[in-house]
Amino acid sequence: MAYIICQPCIGVKDTACVEVCPVDAIHPRKDEPEYETVDQLYINPSVCIDCGACESVCPVQAIYAEDAVPDEWKDFIRKNYERYGLTPP
Repeated sequence: MAYIICQPCIGVKDTACVEVCPVDAIHPRKDEPEYETVDQLYINPSVCIDCGACESVCPVQAIYAEDAVPDEWKDFIRKNYERYGLTPP
């Protein structure tokens, strides 16, 4: 099960989560051209190892385990999966 980045990240894009991810699952990084054009960061669910390192460092509490995403942000599960061309479960 992957972690999901939700609404509080929009407009913030703090990259503390990128720095602690041991498998490089969170994009775009600041050095990627797309960073300036997206409104939030995304976790690739096919790469995420469900370690939770990103959740604890997020300053706006935007990251949740997929099965713990609040009801009002459930659409972010689809948004994160589709970002990487994947079909949500």
